[in-house]
Amino acid sequence: MPNVDLPDDCFGDYLEAREIMQRSPRAAAALLRLVIQKLCRHFGEPGRDVNQDIAALVRQGLPVTMQQALDSVRVIGNEAVHPGELDVRDNPEVVSVLFTIVNLIVEKMLTEPRKIAELYQALPPRKLDGIAQRDK
Repeated sequence: MPNVDLPDDCFGDYLEAREIMQRSPRAAAALLRLVIQKLCRHFGEPGRDVNQDIAALVRQGLPVTMQQALDSVRVIGNEAVHPGELDVRDNPEVVSVLFTIVNLIVEKMLTEPRKIAELYQALPPRKLDGIAQRDK
């Protein structure tokens, strides 16, 4: 199942990829690449060229593990549409790993920051003011 913080515009593509994974791993991989493209928009990038979006995120401090995760889904999903060195036609196992990677990306880049922000905002206002004063 998709991570609960997967943005709404990615949700349908993710579920469709799940539905067709066994019949067409290539199509599922391509849909997951589309999910990555849409996630890049949520991370503040244009979402037109996923490779450039990932490069921009790296320049902004994207952790290497997240860059590798994004690139893994990008490359495998792209190869599903434009065959090259990878052939995912008969490999639902690879696509299954892509689902896990998408959920990890959402966990690290959306769920964890949301949870930390919720915890931080729950601090008493006096303590938040003290932190703000300290950081000036």
